[in-house]
Amino acid sequence: MPIDLTTLGWTTRPYELSYDWRTLATYALGVGAKRDELPFLYEGTAGGMKVLPTFGVVPAHAPVVEALTKTGGNLAMIVHGAQTVRAHRSIPDQGTLSTTAHLKAIYDIKKFAQVIVETSTTHSGELVYETVWSIIFRGEGNFGGERPPRDESPSAPKDREPDWSTQEATSPEQALLYRISGDQNPLHADPVFAANVGFTQGPILHGLCTFGFLARAVVKNACGGDPDRLRSISAQFRRPVWPGDTLKMSGFDIGEGKVALTTSVIERDEAVLGSAYAVIGRG
Repeated sequence: MPIDLTTLGWTTRPYELSYDWRTLATYALGVGAKRDELPFLYEGTAGGMKVLPTFGVVPAHAPVVEALTKTGGNLAMIVHGAQTVRAHRSIPDQGTLSTTAHLKAIYDIKKFAQVIVETSTTHSGELVYETVWSIIFRGEGNFGGERPPRDESPSAPKDREPDWSTQEATSPEQALLYRISGDQNPLHADPVFAANVGFTQGPILHGLCTFGFLARAVVKNACGGDPDRLRSISAQFRRPVWPGDTLKMSGFDIGEGKVALTTSVIERDEAVLGSAYAVIGRG
């Protein structure tokens, strides 16, 4: 069934997600947090647990799925194109988050359709997260629609070394752990399903899992370990990552609080995230 262009501008009902420290720790473990990052994992942390800003994708997942379903496109043929998370304030160890999703745009990119979904999440009536999701529907393009706007994301400098660089291996079970946080697309768990939709090597890692690994690297290396300084992070998902791949993540300070980012897979010397950057606030 082709994308229903009349759904453009549609907004979901508010979705509520009640969470506690287990929800936060499960997400942090899903994006690779280790024992030396105990404040993201332990509810007994003095002053309360720390929360990675990219946790903002978790309460957004259900309304985003509803918005994508509303378009009438084939959900079995979607891949994640790009993601942005903006964090406005930290959240406590437990509470209830309310999120709505809005079908912002539908673009025609030759064989593919690009659907842009924006979300807004509040806690106790205060805005805590905004997200932007670019979702690609394979085989749904060539409908005569508008092309997407030009990407204006800052690029990593090519004439100097990064200000920081780090490597981290994902585990063979990484996608199975990450999916507990809400994204249960069988593409990330079922080898038969993955092969049927073109990934014969097996289930791929969630793009948002790689995105979370990158956010952790930014918090460690550009924010002094303080997640509240990471105000926003954006990236395009260029190539798949398989569970067990080793990620190399680097950052370039480009001024005005912005850090251009690169992420590649060591085993294939292949860039997997592109047009990536973060906005860092003062401590």
